[in-house]
Amino acid sequence: MAIAKAERLMNLALCLLGTRRPLSKRELRESIEAYVEAFGPGTGGDDSFNRMFERDKDDLRELGLVIETVESLDGEVGYLARRDSNRLPPITLDAEEAAALGLAAKVWQQARLAGAASGALQKLRAAGLPEDVDPYEAHGALEPRIPVHEAAFEPLMLACRDRRPVVFDYRKANAAHPEPRHVEPWALECWRGHWYLAGFDRDRGAERVFRLSRITGKVRSRGGRFTAPVPDVVTVRETVAGWAGETADRSARIRLRGGAGYPLRARATAVRELGDGWDELEIPYGHGLDAWLVEFGPDVVVLEPAELRADVVDRLRAVAKG
Repeated sequence: MAIAKAERLMNLALCLLGTRRPLSKRELRESIEAYVEAFGPGTGGDDSFNRMFERDKDDLRELGLVIETVESLDGEVGYLARRDSNRLPPITLDAEEAAALGLAAKVWQQARLAGAASGALQKLRAAGLPEDVDPYEAHGALEPRIPVHEAAFEPLMLACRDRRPVVFDYRKANAAHPEPRHVEPWALECWRGHWYLAGFDRDRGAERVFRLSRITGKVRSRGGRFTAPVPDVVTVRETVAGWAGETADRSARIRLRGGAGYPLRARATAVRELGDGWDELEIPYGHGLDAWLVEFGPDVVVLEPAELRADVVDRLRAVAKG
């Protein structure tokens, strides 16, 4: 159904852009195959056709097409989309802007978006990008990369774009087995080398953030619309940072093996050598710190508080059972 509507809108847009004079509803109805198949030829007075035509016209206007309504001398209303009103202005880029686009394309080099980014730059070159500007030229010693290894990235990206509910199997850090989650996806964001999805969890009736590396199996699309409003600003990074203890107001003491856990050392507020290849660190403690500490395996031992130590032990036991 989505493909049929898209084809119908495209045909309507082409008719309105290709005509030199306003076309009436009757003429559009008889010219567009989708209208003929749905309603048959007619005079344009059919209520069902009128409702569909008005929706299609509104959809095209929301997409940016400028459609004019013109009334002839005999009172008949016609529609057209003048090309000069719907033509984008010439694209002009200086060297710095071209370099920024090239850098953005390189960032997505490992993702499916690489093809789209490369194609966009080729179109800009054809549209008059200066020949002496190479958008792919390296402009520094460091080249940014956004790794996208998770198979769930592309279907979730499309679901966020299309506002389409999804279902996937998700394994929490303290769970031995994954469980299905029904989610209305809002946004994807990369934070400290990991991709996260923010959305509305229908099963729990609240906003949740999911780490893509913990999604198992395929992401399946579901029909229907979103049941919860999408916030104007989705704070994925702030939410994950809070869970990871970035905004913590407490402290925890851990033992850390020498030469290991450099991210923990970078956040430590105090470090003391214990000898025998171990150090004692004091680090900020907030929600989700237990999940982060588990990632360091046997190189970390929690000293206090007791509840953090218990949470880490529970997560390690869950991993061992799985």
